[in-house]
Amino acid sequence: MPPPLMSASNSARSFLISFRSFHSQCSSSTPPQHWFSLLKQCNARSLQTIQTIHAFAITIGWWGLYSEAIILRNNIMSGYIAAGKLGYARELFDEMQERNAASYNIIIGGYSRKSDEMEAWELFYEMRMNRFWPTQYTFSGILACKSLDINKGCILHGLILKTGMLQINAFVGTALMNMYGMHGFVEEAFDLFVDMPNKNLVTWNTMISLFGRNGFPQQSFFMFRDLLRMEEEEERISEPSYIGVLSSCSHPDNLEEGHQIHGLVMKNGFLDTVTLANSLINMYAKCSGLQIAEKIFNEIKPYSNVVSWNTILGLMAKTDQTENGVNFFLEMLRNGVRPNQATFVSAVNLFTSLCAPIYGEFVHAKIIKQISETDLHVGSVLVDFYAKHGLLEESRRCFDEICEKNVVSWNGLINGYSNRCWLTSISLLKEMILSGPPPNEVSFSTLLKSFLPLTLLEQIHSSIVKNGYEQNEYVLSSLITSYAENNIIYNDAFHAQESVFVYNAIAAVYNRTGQYHKTQELFTRLMEPDLLSWNILIEACCRNNDLYEVFDLFKQMRKSGQHPDNCTYISLLTACTKLCNLALGSSLHGFIVKNDFKLCDTFVCNVMIDMYGKCGSPSSSLKIFEETVEKNVITWTALISALGLHGKGEEALEKFREMEAVGELKPDGVTFMAVLSACRHAGLVCEGMEVFSTMEIEPDIGHYVVMVGMLTICGRFKEAERLICKMPFPPNALIWRSFLEGCRRWHAVSSFI
Repeated sequence: MPPPLMSASNSARSFLISFRSFHSQCSSSTPPQHWFSLLKQCNARSLQTIQTIHAFAITIGWWGLYSEAIILRNNIMSGYIAAGKLGYARELFDEMQERNAASYNIIIGGYSRKSDEMEAWELFYEMRMNRFWPTQYTFSGILACKSLDINKGCILHGLILKTGMLQINAFVGTALMNMYGMHGFVEEAFDLFVDMPNKNLVTWNTMISLFGRNGFPQQSFFMFRDLLRMEEEEERISEPSYIGVLSSCSHPDNLEEGHQIHGLVMKNGFLDTVTLANSLINMYAKCSGLQIAEKIFNEIKPYSNVVSWNTILGLMAKTDQTENGVNFFLEMLRNGVRPNQATFVSAVNLFTSLCAPIYGEFVHAKIIKQISETDLHVGSVLVDFYAKHGLLEESRRCFDEICEKNVVSWNGLINGYSNRCWLTSISLLKEMILSGPPPNEVSFSTLLKSFLPLTLLEQIHSSIVKNGYEQNEYVLSSLITSYAENNIIYNDAFHAQESVFVYNAIAAVYNRTGQYHKTQELFTRLMEPDLLSWNILIEACCRNNDLYEVFDLFKQMRKSGQHPDNCTYISLLTACTKLCNLALGSSLHGFIVKNDFKLCDTFVCNVMIDMYGKCGSPSSSLKIFEETVEKNVITWTALISALGLHGKGEEALEKFREMEAVGELKPDGVTFMAVLSACRHAGLVCEGMEVFSTMEIEPDIGHYVVMVGMLTICGRFKEAERLICKMPFPPNALIWRSFLEGCRRWHAVSSFI
């Protein structure tokens, strides 16, 4: 077996050579400068090397012979913290009989990086009690604690002003600004920035970044512009300056500024910096979507890192581009990029939408091999993945593997069981209340999705009140729906609050149960109905066939100052369809294009296609279809139905073939019903039989009704009879009615009696 030196890394090998040379001539009288020189060579700050130096210093008895020993202890303590062993550093700190300000600064900084506010604050208090005056490193260390309370931050601000440290340099002031920014107090951070007499580039970059992260893009752009205009700008602008201002570009409205910053990055030669390139990818992902972000990624691919790949993969997960995401993830693995926690979270979220769980299981295997299922974020998405695929045993196993569960992991498991086994989901909620984190509004709303018996529902209602969520709109809406499923309209909530939200929830229940007059009664009690209230009432009138009243309500809605949305227009177009009023539908179409063209989304276009088809204008249906950018199955089905309704069977069949050829969307049962009906109306029996025989789904009774009617209308009674006999279920009245109507047309009933 080779000696350890041969298998060590270059830095460790250098350290071991120096240490062996040092060990051969070392004694208790060795000057401390040699120890500090040895510590400096330990650049990797590995735990093994730090422990070796620590043990050797104790062994030769040097530990307390020199006044410089405290410096050595501080360096070893700093090494432990850098190696991720804060506990070892604290033990060493507690053993130190003599400490200095640097000792406290190191240990306070360690706890701050771990977001342990309580320990960091207690050590800061102890430092002051021991009459050590805080330095700039003390203040910057404790201010960097992400969990630091704003009140404690204000106390530190007062101490900093008292010591006059804010006037000396920008180091402490920048840390203080960042603390205010972390808590959302951007105005206070900017006031501090203005008052600081000494500002450096880090100060400017921090303020630019704070404006960007807190939703003030214009202020961030102005500050970046001012930084550009300052003297010696080439020395001042740095990579973090660009990263900070790019964080402001998080909306399509900021795309133009993003383009300008991109130009500056290229002009100043920063594009080959991977961190800045990642910021550009992230900016384009937020402002313009995947296409440009992928283009930037392909340009930097030779020197990209895992963050670059994660940004694109995460965007694909958010935009439901599952197929591209699968290929991208596999390409990432083929390129030898080692996935990290963020990669696996995005990959599992991406594969959750797939019907088959095989890809998610593949990622799970990678997780087990590379990191750990016990990681909170990775474990939580695995719980959710298996729960949504109905694999509850696997979901529970992943849940049990998580060491420190949070409310997200609990909610994921409760959601899985609430869809299939509500008794288990209730047991999980009880367990969560007793031993887990406190449930939130998602916990209760998820559980209420199940159909719960009234006695259990009342118990959960009591728990909701006990936990203070009875006024939460999300929970209250789910509660109202659950009571409605038990044939109880929870009207007490409306009497207690008379809020618009509660009205909307109860009115939606009345609409679902066909009690449209009660929806109208509730509406009259509202002082200031919102857009959803108007939409619910208009929908109720449309469903109740009060069609002219729908348009009267639309006029009143506009007079009240509410602007219609796509849901409003869907109800209005449905009313036009029911009235079979082509002129009214065309006028409404023109009104939408003129006033709210952006609302002509896929759903509105689908209803328009159906409206024009049923009102006698299939050519207009075809025109709307061609103008629809993102077509779904309903879009194709609506057009096929419109063409078939007007006897254009061949055109309907052509569109059906075109849909199949595109391959992006698979026809469903309604699509097959539409194309078979089109063939029946046009007398295309052979074509209809071919479509029926090649259906990729199991035909239901409706498809057989259409086929029997198609055959009998054309006089093919024997074939219709054979089809009825081959049905996988017994024929019902609709089948025989369709058969007999065809026979009557051909006066052929007597031959079958």
